[in-house]
Amino acid sequence: MDSVTKRYPDGTVAVDRLSLEIPDRSITVLVGPSGCGKTTTLRMINRMVEPSEGTILLDGEDLQRQPVTTLRRSMGYVIQNAGLFQHRTILDNIATVPRMLGRGKQKSRERAAELMERVGLDASLAKRYPYQLSGGQQQRVGVARALAADPPVLLMDEPFSAVDPVVRKGLQDELLRIQDELGKTIVFVTHDIDEAIKLGTMVAVMRTGGRLAQFAPPAELLSDPADAFVEDFLGADRGIRRLSFFSSAGLELTRGPVVRADAGAERLAAADGAPHLLVTDADGRPLGWAEPRGLSAGDLAAGPLLSCGRPFVPGTDSLRAALDCAVLSPTGWAVAVDADGRVIGVVSQQTIGEAIRSAHGAGSPGDERTAEEPADVTKVAP
Repeated sequence: MDSVTKRYPDGTVAVDRLSLEIPDRSITVLVGPSGCGKTTTLRMINRMVEPSEGTILLDGEDLQRQPVTTLRRSMGYVIQNAGLFQHRTILDNIATVPRMLGRGKQKSRERAAELMERVGLDASLAKRYPYQLSGGQQQRVGVARALAADPPVLLMDEPFSAVDPVVRKGLQDELLRIQDELGKTIVFVTHDIDEAIKLGTMVAVMRTGGRLAQFAPPAELLSDPADAFVEDFLGADRGIRRLSFFSSAGLELTRGPVVRADAGAERLAAADGAPHLLVTDADGRPLGWAEPRGLSAGDLAAGPLLSCGRPFVPGTDSLRAALDCAVLSPTGWAVAVDADGRVIGVVSQQTIGEAIRSAHGAGSPGDERTAEEPADVTKVAP
């Protein structure tokens, strides 16, 4: 996008001289306050809105020189509330674009069935209608429909904002999984900075008036905001958000306070001196924390336990996740588990704090990442 401006007849400027290079096979997120031109920018890419000035090039070709119908069919488009055809089944909703492109009915439906599986929709939903699905399921249908013609570019306009936080997280995770498999060029609009940080390879922060405030990888955005506007928009807890980009793989774990519910007196004696004991079941999965004072063999399974909260997976989850586990724990210790949910150790807030200081001292992860090298970025689950 080269000096792109959208000015309406009444003089209102929605987007003002926006220049932006969106990297291939990445997720570029447009974020900013209401009225900053995010959606207008997105719609200028597929010419639902025509720019007043400037040029938009796709692989070097001016979009203004392409037939608008051909252009739109070459781009997937996902909006809030999915925008599904209420009179068509889920399978036929997804098959719409392949049918428009001239594919046979059977081939289009076969493609739709493949995409239902890819976006995590059960095949039993194929013959249902949109009103029979939950909001999250409808959004998955919208994503599947946008992918049906295998477009190189996918435009997404606040697609997850109308669902509850739990469903939204699941949809975000699903999008990252799909992107990891397909490598589309995605332009994603949101007003939620947490969503932008989680999803974006690059994040464009726009200010009121349609001007670009900063364009950077999420880690750089959090560590080095361009000005006071960006800093205020990121919020007071941007330091905590930044921890999402540091791995928990190097945390020093201990198994000293970990005991099985059927532990004998010898094991209890070995753990003597620990302020709390993490009790696990016979398979090693966490049950809760116990105070060791006065405990004897056999008491662990019967006595009341304090919640151990949500454990984290070292190397998969971030330092932010580990810190959150420790802060929410009544004992101040975070529980680390393997991929199967079995306890591999515990870690204190103090140890996590030392890891955070070391990570900050080593610099921001991803600082060397550029718009031309999005594939080099490894994101850690928040």
